[in-house]
Order: sequence, then C-alpha cells, then structure tokens
Amino acid sequence: MATLQIAANSNSLTRPAARAPATISPVRMWMAVVGSTLGAFMAVLNIQIVNASLADIQGAIGAGTDDGGWISTSYLIAEIVVIPLSGWLTRVFSLRNYLLVNAILFLIFSVACAFAANLQQMIVLRAIQGFSGGVLIPMAFTIIITLLPKARQPIGLALFALSATFAPAIGPTIGGYLTENWGWEYIFYVNLVPGALMIGLLFASLDRAPMTLKLLAKGDWPGIVTMAIGLAALQTVLEEGNKEDWFGSDFILRLTVIAAVSLTLFIIIELKTAHPLLNLRLLVRRNFGFGIVANFLLGIALYGSVFVLPIYLTRIQGYNSEQIGMVLAWTGIPQLLLIPLVPRLMKRFDIRLLIVVGFALFAASNFMNVHMTGDYATDQLFWPNIVRAMGQALVFTPLSAIATSGIEPENAGSASSLFNMMRNLGGAVGIASLQTFLSKREQFHSNILTNSVSVFEEATRDRIARLTGYFMSHGVSDQALASHKAVVAIALKIRKQANIMAFSDTFFLLGVALVVALLASLLLSKPGQLSGGGAH
Repeated sequence: MATLQIAANSNSLTRPAARAPATISPVRMWMAVVGSTLGAFMAVLNIQIVNASLADIQGAIGAGTDDGGWISTSYLIAEIVVIPLSGWLTRVFSLRNYLLVNAILFLIFSVACAFAANLQQMIVLRAIQGFSGGVLIPMAFTIIITLLPKARQPIGLALFALSATFAPAIGPTIGGYLTENWGWEYIFYVNLVPGALMIGLLFASLDRAPMTLKLLAKGDWPGIVTMAIGLAALQTVLEEGNKEDWFGSDFILRLTVIAAVSLTLFIIIELKTAHPLLNLRLLVRRNFGFGIVANFLLGIALYGSVFVLPIYLTRIQGYNSEQIGMVLAWTGIPQLLLIPLVPRLMKRFDIRLLIVVGFALFAASNFMNVHMTGDYATDQLFWPNIVRAMGQALVFTPLSAIATSGIEPENAGSASSLFNMMRNLGGAVGIASLQTFLSKREQFHSNILTNSVSVFEEATRDRIARLTGYFMSHGVSDQALASHKAVVAIALKIRKQANIMAFSDTFFLLGVALVVALLASLLLSKPGQLSGGGAH
C-alpha cells in the first residue's frame, strides 16, 4: 500500500505519494479526503464561531474591549504562519504523524480554551489552537489535488469548499446559538465530536511512514524565519491597525517596516535558493496567477461580508448573537445544498462560466444592500443573503480546480500553501480595510448631515420643540433639560443615519472588489484536462 506522503516544494513529494492515486483503495482514499476536509472545516469555523461570542468571552475572562481582539488575532497569526510551513513539515514528520498529532493538539487546546482563566492564558491557548488548526487547511487541499484521480477532484474540491465558504457563513449561527443557550465555553466543546471522527478517519486511512528528521538541517531556514516574521507582523498590523490609528502609532509603523523588509527578503530568498520553502514561480503561470488574484479578492469579500453584517445588525438593529446567527444562516444553509451539485455543473458547463456567474451573483448580493434604511433588517436581508450563498457556492470549487490545473505533484504543496494563505490574507486585508473605510465614511456622512441640520431652519426648530414637548409629557419637568434631551435625540438620529449610509457604502465597496475578481477570472484559460469531462 502506497504511503500517502505529501509535501511542499519542488522536491517535496516522494514517489510513493505520486503513485498513491493509482494504488490506494477507493474507500481509504475517500476516508482520507473526508477526514482532512472535516479538519479544515473546523479550523475555519473556529475563526467565526469565536468572533460571534467575543463579547461574552471578554466579560468572562476579564478582558477589556481593546485587548479582547487578541483572542482572535493570536489564532489568525498562528494559522497564517503555519499554512506555508505545512508542506515541508509533512516531509519531515510524515503525513500521518503530522496530521494526526496536529488534529489531536487542535482538540486538546480547543477544550483548554474553555478553561482559560484570564486574557494571557486565552491568547496563548488560542495561538496554539491556531497553529495546530492551520495545518489542517492546506493539507486537506493538498490531499485532494494529489490523492484523488483527476475525474474525482471536483468532488473533493466541493467538499473543501464547505470549509472555505460554508464554515465562515455558518460560524456566527452556531456560535450565537451555543453562547445564548449553553454558554460561551461550548463554542470550544463543539469541536470534540467532529474532531474525534476526523482523527478516526485519518488514523484508519493514512499509512505509516518514516520520519525524515535530517531534513530539518537542510530546511530553507532563512526563508522560514523571514516568512514567519513578515506574516506575523503583517497580520498584527492588519488586525490592530484600525484600533491603533494606523501609522499614527509607532507600534504599527515599526511592525509595518518589519513586515515589508521581512517579506521582501523572503521573496528574494525563495527565488534564489535551490530548494525553496515555496515555489513562488508558480505565480507566473497564467491560471494559477490569476486564480490567486481572484482567490485573494474572494477572501476580502468572503470574510469582509461576515465581518460587516454582524456589526450592522448589532449597531443599527440591536440584535444579539443568536439573532445575528439566524440572519447569517441564510448565507450558509443554501450552500450546503448547492455545493454538492457544483461538480455536476462542472461537467456540463465551461467552469470559467461558473466562476464568472458565481462572482457576478456574489457582487450582486452586495449591490442589493447599497440602499439601506433604518428598517433594513432580517426580511430585507433575506434575498441578498440567498443570492450571496448561490454565488459563493458556484465560485470556490471551479476556481480551485482551474487554478491548480496542470500543477505537478512535486509542486502541489506550494500551490496549496499559496492558494490557501492568500485567501486568508485577503480576509485579513479585507477586514482591516473595511474597519477603516466604515469609520471614515461614517464621519463623512455625519459631517454632511450635521451641516445640513441648522437651528436657523424652521423644520429643525419645530422638531426640537415637538421632542421637548414629548419629553416633558413623559416625566421631564425641567424645560431646559427636556430641550437638551431633544437635541441629543436628533444628534443620535443623525449618527444612526450616517452609520446606515456608511454600511451601504461598505457593501458597495465589497461589490466592486468582486467585480475586479470577476475581471481577473475572465483572464483564465480553459485547461486541456477539463475539456469534455470537467475533471481537474
């Protein structure tokens, strides 16, 4: 039985791994695929499921609002750093050992997070959880594109799409329900049952293989160090920049310089070394390069929309986490029904057409939200969320298939790492950009609306008078105090309207990003492997 040995660069796949699709039994092959994609699903889910309950966690462990963000940031930093390392570490420790150990660690530290007593403990535990969980994402993708026969790869990629697009959409729903009905600790306990199933499937399907620890001495250590420092600094800048006023903070400025220098050195090292950690030359291939661009923009919109909508529902509609989850459920549930149909569509239609239609629907769902009002809530968001779900379901599997078409087995690890890292990085860039954009647009609209409301206007004076009378008839005896409350009420109304207009602008910006992704997808060429059969 062939050893399922998967790796990351030009020398990263052993011969047995390359022969695996022809020799491993179909049952064990699909067990490996299902087990690994289940792990990827949980790793992505644990980003959004925690974000939905962040306020409850902060209160329980005594974390301030500003510092509580590190509960998510520590997980994301560890995850984005380990993704590019996973292929090489698989060579060192073997696929079976590496996946199983990290799957077990992921479960252990998931439970440990529920017992964190303070912020410092939670940050450390979440970082280790993110480091072990981050391994599960690229390895699932790599297993699919190296282990499955080409005719079956669209099915595997459809399973992987559940982790990439369905998990972020359904995360707030699960997190909100568990937090409101059981307590925030259960968002970590929920990993146990699917995690045990994942470990069982991987244990039964992956062959034992010897570790190659001598590769540690031959590793691309300059590339590893510069990449880890650069990505960690960049992720921190993106996560904390808006809160720290970006370059008005010396901390953010220093980290930006560190990120720029480190990542520049990393690129130079990878292009010059004989055995790079990642084969960056894959980016000049037409389909992979444009696929990465589209995938990066997809990450911006995918994670950005999941970030913006809950803030809107909290700030404008006053929803709790469970109510937010119920609204977002309609971006997830339809995907669960549609994604399994995508491989069939890939056999019937040009997959580039599916990608274009998917991006067009996703963009349209955001443009449907550009005329929001104070009454824009669950009912009004229903159809935009349905359209968004359809778009996301159509995009990811075909985009993954066409981007990785023609990738040689020895480059599978690099392709997997780059593809998944860039989507996550796109999400980080999107959230950071949207935070700043939302704040700036709220200030802009607030200034415009405030300047248009003058006490010299008869309508304004009339409104203040009516509100003053209202407050005096409802228990306020002092006319000056009632008048003051009337002015405050008008100011709050203006601020609310400015916020609504800012959210409309933000959804428009997300739609524009997806239109650019659509344009990038138009530059993809139809690979010969897909003609006539839709196989990857």
